[in-house]
Amino acid sequence: MSGAGAPTPTPIDCHDLRVAVVAASWHEEVMAGLIAGAQRAFVDHKIEQPALVRVPGTFELPVVAAALAKAGYDAVVALGVVIRGGTPHFEYVCRAATDGLTRVSLDYLVPVGFGVLTCDDEAQALDRAGLPSSSEDKGYEAASAALATAVSVKQTSRLY
Repeated sequence: MSGAGAPTPTPIDCHDLRVAVVAASWHEEVMAGLIAGAQRAFVDHKIEQPALVRVPGTFELPVVAAALAKAGYDAVVALGVVIRGGTPHFEYVCRAATDGLTRVSLDYLVPVGFGVLTCDDEAQALDRAGLPSSSEDKGYEAASAALATAVSVKQTSRLY
């Protein structure tokens, strides 16, 4: 299982952070679970009003994440799902999303929580979506990671 060895997130008070979610629209049930998981993490971390922006698909996540980072958000959570098909489309979209979101994080020094599921089939995606029947909650994990990293970035910037 991919979740083996994962740290147990410990919620921290992040009430002073501006946070946004950018979420794809494909695979509605999976996306609803991922967004709900991120929202649960925000409640646990005391984020009161995160912004939510929807985009058509996972390929579009990086450009909106960049706009949010440029607008001054302290952390961005990117949520999407790509399910393997019979063409190379899967590889192109996954690579573009991963490289683009990494670039946003490094170019703007804003943590981007990577909540993009890259699955072989819909059953795998549903199992990671944070639904009642899921074994993992990648929306919660991505949001928690982005928030913890944003706190670390703020602490690090105070050192210099």
